Amino acid sequence: MRRRATITLHWLNLLLLLFVLGDGGATQWLSLLYAACALTMCALALVFGLMSGPGPKLEGAVRALHPWLHRAIYALLGWGALALLAETLATHLPGPTARKLLLALLAVTALHAVFNLWRHTALGDGALRRITPRRIHHIL
Repeated sequence: MRRRATITLHWLNLLLLLFVLGDGGATQWLSLLYAACALTMCALALVFGLMSGPGPKLEGAVRALHPWLHRAIYALLGWGALALLAETLATHLPGPTARKLLLALLAVTALHAVFNLWRHTALGDGALRRITPRRIHHIL
């Protein structure tokens, strides 16, 4: 159940992030939906821990940094969601605007995707199998 929830929220967060950032702004319900999904994913990680791992083929500094970088992505996900929620409810958090945080998250997400594509193809460690539904594993 945890795996299915994490995978669903992972891809739903990406889709909603693109919708929220697209066309210069989001509707109130879309912002609330994104914030709820992002904060739920963060709550799952806080309660049950991260599902990710460096895999056996990552070595050296990259292996040591992997869990910390993942935690940083979750922190940015949560911070952006809280900032968007606050702005949607007509208040603001100190620090960057929600849009700036979400644009930073989008950039980090792109790097995250490239890194996992590299792991899956160059290292052959099956990184994409961890975060894709089992129904599509046959094409990976």
